[in-house]
Amino acid sequence: MSSSYLRLIQRFPKGYSIAFAYGSGVFKQVGHKNVRDNMIDFILAVRDPLEWHKANMANNPKHYSALRYGGPHFVTSIQEKWGAKVYFNTLIPTHEGMIKYGVISHTSLITDLLDWDTLYIAGRLHKPVLMLHKDSADDELRSALKINLYSALHTALLLLPESFSEDQLYLALAGVSYTGDFRMHVGEDQNKVRNIVQAQTQEFRNLYSPLLKELEEYVVLDQFKGMGEQDTSPPARLFHLSMLPKRLQLMLIKEFNVDRRSRDLEDVLRAAAHDTDCADVIVKGIQDIVMTPSLTQSLKGLLTAGAVKSVKYSYSKLKKMWKSLQR
Repeated sequence: MSSSYLRLIQRFPKGYSIAFAYGSGVFKQVGHKNVRDNMIDFILAVRDPLEWHKANMANNPKHYSALRYGGPHFVTSIQEKWGAKVYFNTLIPTHEGMIKYGVISHTSLITDLLDWDTLYIAGRLHKPVLMLHKDSADDELRSALKINLYSALHTALLLLPESFSEDQLYLALAGVSYTGDFRMHVGEDQNKVRNIVQAQTQEFRNLYSPLLKELEEYVVLDQFKGMGEQDTSPPARLFHLSMLPKRLQLMLIKEFNVDRRSRDLEDVLRAAAHDTDCADVIVKGIQDIVMTPSLTQSLKGLLTAGAVKSVKYSYSKLKKMWKSLQR
């Protein structure tokens, strides 16, 4: 682990249960020549958002936009009630480079990991991250992180055919949280998911190999051949469907009851297991989860960043998107 990342998070008050770095400023991505040229992104889950912001605003007041004049109660309210329940400070200059960090409450993080409430941070953790701190004594956190990965794997397998390549699996896993994200149409590299996977294949293997071994009854991935085979029978699909997070299962109930019938969860999952269009319904469910939080979080970002930083950040994102369209 690079000591520079640890030095960076030492700038922040304690009181976080987990802290990790992610993105093109940490991991190689196709199309980015040097990770050091990119902003470094962090996420911190804090036990008490109000106390944490109070301390951080005292130690690092310039990290905040004009919203800081509303005080820590106001900033915490913005974090908790708008968007995906994350508060970002961006374009912070440091000796190690430019950084951006998001703050989420520990409670909201657990909910997102288990239920896919917004898929905003849970989706980020479907992909490789650089874990800088994790409360080893927190069994609930450890369990929620693992369940979130299993949820992604069950979802990806439901979207894949009986035979698939290793690349297809990782693309499906990495793409879950971008499904329905409006930023993929405005302001993001259009090859973002593929760029992540192609440069981080080994990291994806490290993340998901232990889980695949536990699911060998349903799926086998041969990394030497780069191919996978899975059981796509209705009983196997029913198993995967029964392991999906609560919010996605609720979305499936909504889709299957669009004809105004009142099927319960058990009936819906059984019907979905036999439905050849099940993958389309799951994609629609994920889109419905992701769309609103991704939009409202981005709008919130205009406030938390402030006018000048918003223009700079948006310009850099649009430039990335334009470059990707030229390839």
